[in-house]
Amino acid sequence: MNFIILYIMATITSTTLTIKSFAFKNNGFIPSQYTCDGANINPDLMINDIPENAKSLAIIVDDPDAPNGIFCHWVMWDIPVRNKIIKENSKPGIQGRNSMHENKYFGPCPPSGIHHYHFKVYALDTKLSSLSPNTDRKGLLDAMEGHIIFSGDLIGLYER
Repeated sequence: MNFIILYIMATITSTTLTIKSFAFKNNGFIPSQYTCDGANINPDLMINDIPENAKSLAIIVDDPDAPNGIFCHWVMWDIPVRNKIIKENSKPGIQGRNSMHENKYFGPCPPSGIHHYHFKVYALDTKLSSLSPNTDRKGLLDAMEGHIIFSGDLIGLYER
């Protein structure tokens, strides 16, 4: 009897961006300088595994633990894909409106308890240049629908 053994090797490819920061580790505490209790500036973000066909990046930073529902701290799009590092206190793309109705980063500022802050980065197959600076989190999510190639999430904690 002849047996043929067939080995199929599959290449596992990532569909997730890897997001890191020098300021804090995933599920670690965010230093106060990046919060409303400090300088209120964005931390650095390092983005790895950006797919070659990505045309732009987008960021949403939000707090799902907020007492009145998701609180959005930062919305930005049309970040060039060559920006694998988003520097501290920078704005490499177009900033939309956060939940404070401001076009800027607003750091963690929980009323009480430990909150989880999601720094979500999206690799898109298009640019969203036609979006108005009045675009908020929901508007950005709607505009990205069908255009997200990869995404990743870095979670930071903060308690006052």
